[in-house]
Amino acid sequence: MLRAVGSVEDPPAASPTADEESEEFPVWQAVALGALHGPAELLPISSSGHIAVVPWLAGWQYCRLDDELRKSFEVALHTGTAAALLISLRREVEDAVRGLSLRRVWQIGLSFAPPAFMGYRYERWIERHLGTPPTVAAGLFAGAVAMALADRAPQERRAEDARTADALWLGVAQACSLIPGVSRNGATLAAARRRRFTRVDANRLSRHAALPIIAGATVLKGVRLRARGLPPDAAVPFAAGALAAFVSTLGSTRLIQALERDSSLLPYALYRIGLAALIARRLAQHPE
Repeated sequence: MLRAVGSVEDPPAASPTADEESEEFPVWQAVALGALHGPAELLPISSSGHIAVVPWLAGWQYCRLDDELRKSFEVALHTGTAAALLISLRREVEDAVRGLSLRRVWQIGLSFAPPAFMGYRYERWIERHLGTPPTVAAGLFAGAVAMALADRAPQERRAEDARTADALWLGVAQACSLIPGVSRNGATLAAARRRRFTRVDANRLSRHAALPIIAGATVLKGVRLRARGLPPDAAVPFAAGALAAFVSTLGSTRLIQALERDSSLLPYALYRIGLAALIARRLAQHPE
């Protein structure tokens, strides 16, 4: 099994202590995180933020894994989720592909370019400095405020009305969501609602903008993971986590339908604020 070293906030130590070496990454924690990843990815609550802070709040050994191993495990989770999304949304993907036009390809490129550039250029810096509980709490709170304010906009536009400026807004939103806690889904929903798209069509635009990013990020991180390699004992927890993410994503597809029933973003914003407050309280009680 994986040996845990370092902490959730600090870079891995050069030479782990005997106590650190004795820590392991249990398979049940990998499965629990995979089960959490599916619904957290589909809802505007930040999957990356939850994967970072839930083990920290619970005191799991996952927090003490080496930073690179944690990021590699997140790649496995994203792989499982991406595969499940391609299956559950296959009809929508097929319809989108059949309906492609030069204008639509241009818009997809505009929504893809900002997060692709920022992820390729600054992913390492973001992972080192913005994945801590305080920054996740800030991302959760800021994203919640943006969602609540944007959802007050009138519902006047359909997805078919999207223009170049709308694609750029979605691209910038996805770039901002690289910060753990912000949420890609939440950021793009806020951007689309701010542009006066209906809630149903905002969800549709959010999904269409997300699929290329999720697939691209999974491929990029997978290549880096292959080049870096993994400890021989990583296979079981990584496979278990990926499988759990796949199953939980497939089982949570009804959440997409629930979001599309003209539901307000306010409940999700309030949940995010509550989680941010819980993190802040924990930090106040146990400053590190």
